Amino acid sequence: MHAFSRPSPRPSPRLSRRSLLAFAAATPPTAAALAAAPAEAASDVVVGGARLVADGVQVNGGGALPAKLTARAWLLADQDSGEVLASYRAHLRVAPASTLKMLFADTLLDRFERTERHLVTDADLAGIPSGSSLVGVKAGVTYTVEQLWQGVFLRSGNDAVQVLARMNGGVAKTVAEMQARAVDLQALDTRVVSPDGYDHDGQLSSAYDLALFARHGLRDADFRAYCGTRAARFPAGGGKTFRIENTDRLLSGTYGVTPYPGMIGVKNGFTSNAGNTFTGAATRAGRTLVVTVLHPKSGHNAVYEETAALLDWGFAQGGSARAVGTLVEALSEGGAKASGSPAGEAPHAGAQAASSAGGGREGWGVLGGSASAVALLAGGAYALRRRRRAARRSGEAPPAS
Repeated sequence: MHAFSRPSPRPSPRLSRRSLLAFAAATPPTAAALAAAPAEAASDVVVGGARLVADGVQVNGGGALPAKLTARAWLLADQDSGEVLASYRAHLRVAPASTLKMLFADTLLDRFERTERHLVTDADLAGIPSGSSLVGVKAGVTYTVEQLWQGVFLRSGNDAVQVLARMNGGVAKTVAEMQARAVDLQALDTRVVSPDGYDHDGQLSSAYDLALFARHGLRDADFRAYCGTRAARFPAGGGKTFRIENTDRLLSGTYGVTPYPGMIGVKNGFTSNAGNTFTGAATRAGRTLVVTVLHPKSGHNAVYEETAALLDWGFAQGGSARAVGTLVEALSEGGAKASGSPAGEAPHAGAQAASSAGGGREGWGVLGGSASAVALLAGGAYALRRRRRAARRSGEAPPAS
């Protein structure tokens, strides 16, 4: 068991709606502005149901859960209905590592056509964290957007992330848009500091939020195709290519992990500070389940073993289990805004506190004041762009995986 303390909320100054709209129109939200937003008490909002912020395993029927679950937090949900079948500390904030790239994809995937080409410059690659995962992007080489996204999904390449972020107008702009997208998805445990998920002070997410990112992403044909790709050829310069393979071991069956039947993605992560993180999805007999497992206690393969065990339970027993919560819909897509805690059901402090490499920072359970509303406006703008692009592409066949 882990004991955490929750920081006291600070007062949240508010702007009038008219002033806010004028401000949003004149000044798009920046990463610095979002990072400076005052936070309110995390207990003000319960996303997905009160049971998801309670300590202890949450399950209602379905038989005994797998015995060896060592993760600090985990969640199992039905992709189609959004019902959470079982969870443990679903809203615990921890370092997400590269699973945060799912939010990066949810935010930017529709910005560029797959066939668009980009000549990478030295400036595009400046500032990539030393020691972070790379796919091998080189200055002076031209890449298609599709190849860059393959670098993101298959090899978790922070170099590919940085190039796409710079194509989008820069890292700071991309971070602000990712934070806005998280608010729109009602992923209120998430605080974005960098677009690649690498360890940064205060960069946090939760099993619940990562499941939201995966569920939303899997509805997009491009997202699903990329995360389900086992191997691809990547440009090496001079007309040559090299093979890259997906680091999702349940998909690729590498490093002693048996491929999981019906596995369709989604994203793994690891840093020395964050430990192992993983969100995966699999389909069996027409049913798709989504699992997030964060920070198991032992070994690189434990995150996959515990994911597989939860999937096995879900497919075998989940049909008789009653939901303990739900994965909510995006506000821009008609989702109902999460409500306040029911009287007498304030969330447990341990389930809401910040922890991990960036631990100790005040949580973003609710984005306070003007920055929250600006982020929501940005989320609405994102949805409008997405609908316009979908209209332009109507009638096209989904890309092959």
